[in-house]
Amino acid sequence: MNTTIEKQENNIVKVDIEIPAKEGISYYNNAAKKLGQYVNIPGFRKGKAPRNIVEQHIGEEKIKLEALEDALPKIFSDVIRENDFDVITQPYVESYDYKIGEDIKITAKMELRPEVKLGEYKGLTVEVEEYKIPEDAMKKSIDQMLNQHADTVIVTDRKTKEDDIIVFDFEGYSNGEKIEHGDAKKYTMDLAHSNFIPGFAEQLVNRDIGINFDVEVKFPEEYHEKKLAGQPATFKCLIHEIKAKVLPELDDTFAQKVGPFKTVDDLKESIQKYLDTQKADIDRVNSEEAVFKKVKDAVEVDIPQTMIDRETDELIEEYKQKLSGQGFTWEQAIAAQGYDNIVSQLKEDAAVRVKNSLVIDKIAKAENIAVTQEDFGAKLAELSRMYQLDVKTMYKQFAQSPAVLNALSQQALNEKVIKFLSENNTVKLI
Repeated sequence: MNTTIEKQENNIVKVDIEIPAKEGISYYNNAAKKLGQYVNIPGFRKGKAPRNIVEQHIGEEKIKLEALEDALPKIFSDVIRENDFDVITQPYVESYDYKIGEDIKITAKMELRPEVKLGEYKGLTVEVEEYKIPEDAMKKSIDQMLNQHADTVIVTDRKTKEDDIIVFDFEGYSNGEKIEHGDAKKYTMDLAHSNFIPGFAEQLVNRDIGINFDVEVKFPEEYHEKKLAGQPATFKCLIHEIKAKVLPELDDTFAQKVGPFKTVDDLKESIQKYLDTQKADIDRVNSEEAVFKKVKDAVEVDIPQTMIDRETDELIEEYKQKLSGQGFTWEQAIAAQGYDNIVSQLKEDAAVRVKNSLVIDKIAKAENIAVTQEDFGAKLAELSRMYQLDVKTMYKQFAQSPAVLNALSQQALNEKVIKFLSENNTVKLI
């Protein structure tokens, strides 16, 4: 096999390949035999018909295509290995000339990884703002626990308060039309934790049971239903029931009820340990991000638009899946936010992800950092705990999707490189 390499723009190399006629005949004969096994030819058992008979039933060009499809993976693999190409996409055939008895001529193109020039990435000193535990963090944690274990009692002798739970009817109208799915009977709402339109729950405070009233709101500009986005609305409401929360006493009995604690002090000590661990995690993540940003900012790389476009396509698919999980469609998102706005943001995210990946891979190569079987196993174990599946079952599921396995391997590599950078640079918390 002879090859001629021509470098082109955007990290594309054009490869002219000549394969000896003898090999071309061998490819052709193997393909004809393979296809002949699936063709019913009168007078012959499957796979036993001569090549010329198979050609009459299948056609010479189809056999050639099959021959090339079988041969090209090894051909491309040899070209990549012999030229030490760092290919980032599947090579593709631009043209070919395949005549039996003559050398096969193939013109293919391959996209290579762009050159990444690292700046200083070891021995740096980075200043990071230290995370401060809010002064009211302990109180908020305890209040949350008390609320989670609160009882409710029905009250009838007062108006609603901002921390009540109410049962009410509502019916919404916008621009004189009834809002589709904008009504409900005896709906239960926690006024302190409502996910309704901003300003809705606030207008349900200081209201009486059994008296009709209107709530006037405006839908957010980014609301998913374009027809309602930014529009005023009126909801006719009627409260049937008010439930007041009765918080438990913060005492040793409560502490014993919510966990393996004997006293309130034990409970507070546990909460403080959690807050301290949370602070350490936040400082660690912020430090890792700051170090990586400083390293990345010093990198020189010309990223081809094709890489960003492919990453954008992947982000669009991820975004669609996320929308589906939230009960929305891609079309609804476009109607609410606009196609250009969504794609523009995703392209920015894609450019960041591509550069991050290139920097990670370059440092990994420079420092001989690789993902071992133990690293991969640890990543699977982490996911098995998260999804409550045993590692063997999870591996069998992932084995059916090479893309998922590659993504997991890349995650493991990212973590190893980030750890390397953290260990080889200094962070000062300020």
